[in-house]
Amino acid sequence: MTVSNSVAISQSAEPLRVLQMCAVDFTARQFLQPLTAALECEGFAVAIACARGPWFDELEQRGFRMIDNPIARNANVISHIKSFWRTWRLLRRQRVQVLHVHTPIAALIGRLAARLAGTPLVLYTAHGFYFHENSRPFTRRALVLLEKIGAACGDFIMTVSDEDRTSAVSLGIAAPDMVETIYNGVDTGHYDPARFSAADRAAFRTKHNIPAEAPVIGIMGRLVREKGIFEFFEAAATVLKAHPDCWFMVVGDLLPSDYDGKRDELRQHVNALGVADRTVFTGMVGDPAPPLNAMDVFCLPSYREGMPISLLEAMAMGLPCIATDIRGCREEVVDGVTGWLIPPRQPAPLAEKMCWMLENRNDAAEMGHAGRRRVLEKFDIRGVVDHQLQIYRRLLKKVNLR
Repeated sequence: MTVSNSVAISQSAEPLRVLQMCAVDFTARQFLQPLTAALECEGFAVAIACARGPWFDELEQRGFRMIDNPIARNANVISHIKSFWRTWRLLRRQRVQVLHVHTPIAALIGRLAARLAGTPLVLYTAHGFYFHENSRPFTRRALVLLEKIGAACGDFIMTVSDEDRTSAVSLGIAAPDMVETIYNGVDTGHYDPARFSAADRAAFRTKHNIPAEAPVIGIMGRLVREKGIFEFFEAAATVLKAHPDCWFMVVGDLLPSDYDGKRDELRQHVNALGVADRTVFTGMVGDPAPPLNAMDVFCLPSYREGMPISLLEAMAMGLPCIATDIRGCREEVVDGVTGWLIPPRQPAPLAEKMCWMLENRNDAAEMGHAGRRRVLEKFDIRGVVDHQLQIYRRLLKKVNLR
């Protein structure tokens, strides 16, 4: 990826060595490619460290330097000690000068190991703190404590939502000058409904046996309970009673690392609700734009988010959206303007707004147009990456690495 109007960060003969680190390759595929490519264009020697999974080879084929570095995602202390030891050895062996960590467990282990290894600059992108307004008090206190420990071993935090930046400061995780909101972003050139013809939309629907004129309400993400997938289908059963021509599309599947995957239970639930014959499961897709183009309404009834990419992709595709009134979602969706915000874990309000979208097509279409305009103004990936490069420049100068 080429970032416009960028100024080279590294002027030395030997490029600065940067390691982007996360737990699983899905995170690398979903979040790290634009920044990694931009850093390489700026003259860095960049590698991505994560556990080898289904997308590891694909990322290598795209030209990224990948390092297999498994990170335990369980409560086994011995496993975490092994992850810490492997990471410390990796940092020392690669002589990493800038470590940029992502996802909570990898971020904590990486920052602790980096401090012991003497890594000069350590950054953390918080893709949504694990604690949130609905967390149990004890769990919330424990998670905040872990974030404080990690922050003490790092130099700077980038948050993808402004609510998380505010929380980091108010809870004492980071000083105001050590945390900054960068947001998430999407490629608005790729996620653009103007790229698709009516024939493209019809072909995708035909492939999945969806009638050409049927309204389609979709959801996209991992098939885990916290994505609100069960509430989505409970609402779908209600909607079908009023709109029997409606169809529902699920784009996504489980990851190998998912701890609360409910695929089989979900299938049983869908059958019991009587919506199976009006539901299409596409599984994981390489490009979400075509299935989004085949939808009329997009839903994200999650319990917890950071700054959801899927919602931004749907908005960029001009879809009116229904999302839960939680961190991240409420920074993307303007209630009543680009879509609707509803309470989490409640299928009745979700069904009500689904029906509103189907019964007010013109107003819903205008919401979709407004959503795309919002993404263009605030969440375009080029602006997001340029912002991160500016932070890199500032911090590199501060620690005398440029």
